[in-house]
Amino acid sequence: MTKFSDFGLSKELEKAVFNMGFEEPSPIQAQAIPIALSGKDMIGQAQTGTGKTTAFGVPLLEKLEVNEGIQGLVVCPTRELAVQVAEELNRIGQVKGIRALPIYGGQDISRQIRALKNRPQVIVATPGRLIDHIERKTIRLGSIKMVVLDEADEMLNMGFVEDIERILAETPKEKQTMLFSATMPKRIQNLAERFMKEPEIVKVKAKEMTVTNIEQYYVEAHEKQKFDVLCSLLDIQTPELAIVFGRTKKRVDEVVDGLIKRGYSAEGIHGDIPQGKRDQVIRRFKEASIDIMVATDVAARGLDISGVSHVYNFDIPQDPESYVHRIGRTGRAGKTGKAITFVSAREIDHLKIIENMTKKKMSKMPIPTTHDVLAGNQQAAVNQLRETIESNNYQEYKRLAETLLEDTDSVSLLAAALKIITKEPDATPVRLTAVEPLRSRKPKAEFDRKRRSNDRGGRSFDKSRSRDRDRRRGKNRQGNERSN
Repeated sequence: MTKFSDFGLSKELEKAVFNMGFEEPSPIQAQAIPIALSGKDMIGQAQTGTGKTTAFGVPLLEKLEVNEGIQGLVVCPTRELAVQVAEELNRIGQVKGIRALPIYGGQDISRQIRALKNRPQVIVATPGRLIDHIERKTIRLGSIKMVVLDEADEMLNMGFVEDIERILAETPKEKQTMLFSATMPKRIQNLAERFMKEPEIVKVKAKEMTVTNIEQYYVEAHEKQKFDVLCSLLDIQTPELAIVFGRTKKRVDEVVDGLIKRGYSAEGIHGDIPQGKRDQVIRRFKEASIDIMVATDVAARGLDISGVSHVYNFDIPQDPESYVHRIGRTGRAGKTGKAITFVSAREIDHLKIIENMTKKKMSKMPIPTTHDVLAGNQQAAVNQLRETIESNNYQEYKRLAETLLEDTDSVSLLAAALKIITKEPDATPVRLTAVEPLRSRKPKAEFDRKRRSNDRGGRSFDKSRSRDRDRRRGKNRQGNERSN
């Protein structure tokens, strides 16, 4: 199994990749990074969402120097992609001190000119706005060491080929060029022949990915809301066994710590945990000694555990293959399962890429309300009573019940018992409008978990309060623009 540490990266880049939580490169990364590091021109044929940004970002940032101005150029078809790529490059380059600046139409050009005075090492630009800067001489490409053309076929479809040719003509002849495209139409091939020197070709075929027996949902939530939403869904849905996927090792540790503090029975697995400990956690999960396991993609690879009813993607995976691998932990052996993915407003486009490749649309699930959570706890209390009756493990309480019934009618007595089990606050009465059929659960463990959760009063995972949510909620970016 190839690891990022096998690429011989500088300490700064290796640390940045480690901090991002990447343990194993995707197929396009495993093939493209060594070629790019060797200095050769390269054509990568791969679908969006396969990890292309890291595939060219790591070798690009490895070659750049901190104090030499603009040395790297990435050309993208849309403003959304330019922003996304720049953010990813800044994460990869943060330890080394390399900065990327997005340049796109629709944003005030004077603001971009001011940002350029901070001497970023990488420009990530849409073609039209980049040409505006070239003509104004606010961006000069004479020191470019590497050019990346991202989603070249999309730029062709949008009519940007002439602009790309003009941009490439402004760059030095002695440079490295990388081109990424999902398809290879003739005009893209002609472009490669004109501006690239004996490029190596890397192809990653998109897998046919279909998912059956799994109900798929997404919840749109701000980063600061996600942990509270997760806890609410756990209380409402009462999963038999649940796996929560986090993007990084640090995230897994944070989520496990938060769940334990809320009273949930949870443990985590990731690459920094010794194999013996991982095996122990998996065994405890299989035996239902714990009912929530939090994991990174690599640590959960190959898991075959029956009875997983729910998968929660706390962080949306970086590529569709990882998504299919994650949610495939549920819905096994002919059973149905549920998969819920948390996304921010800016991640909706990436969610659509996953939907296109899995050929299945996810249903939007609203953020649970306090009413929903309390109703879920009430349902759990009903299930608790029914299971106790079925187990016939209440004989010693019969005489006490008969004594109480001498003074109180049975409906009032049962209602009071349900209220006590549910721990419903007096100020927020919620009617249980329907009682679902009895489900098989571990009654005491479930009841204790919910009781401890309620007793803690729903404190936020990161100590942020709900009053910040509306004020800080992001807005979806608008459509594609070539220039202002």
